Amino acid sequence: MSNQSLFSRRRPVLPPVLPRGEVLATYATYADAQAAVDTLAKADFPVKQLSIVGNDLKSVERVTGKLTYGRVALAGAASGAWLGIFFGILFFLFSPTGSSLPFVFAALIMGAGFGMLLGIASYAINRRRRDFTSTMQVIATSYEVVVDPELVNRARNLLGGQRDPEPPVSPTTSE
Repeated sequence: MSNQSLFSRRRPVLPPVLPRGEVLATYATYADAQAAVDTLAKADFPVKQLSIVGNDLKSVERVTGKLTYGRVALAGAASGAWLGIFFGILFFLFSPTGSSLPFVFAALIMGAGFGMLLGIASYAINRRRRDFTSTMQVIATSYEVVVDPELVNRARNLLGGQRDPEPPVSPTTSE
């Protein structure tokens, strides 16, 4: 999952390879793995050296409701109305006369009607194959936070609640 801004500058796309390194920790949920990375980020850890790897991927389809002719007609009318509004506004904007506002309303009604008819026809054809609505997700059974081997001890110390140790100070010799 990415939280990049739409206005951020483009970064080079990394090739699809598994990250190399040591497993820092394993978590049952993605939120827990993300919280661990957030903890390291707040401690000024170089987070570019981290990866979250999901293991044992599973496809989960959650049933959200039963399809009926009424629901299909309403959904088709709504999507058709949006398309009708779009074309109605286009006609309104590019009309030589400014009195074409009724065209927007007419386009909305016609779009809703056509959307409803197409939705009902599609449902009638596919009715016995799929009488429900659902959402599909791909989830992992566990998530590993992987880090470069030279940074694993520092990351474990930070996740364990210890402060980042100060770099050793070389002794000064006084003459």
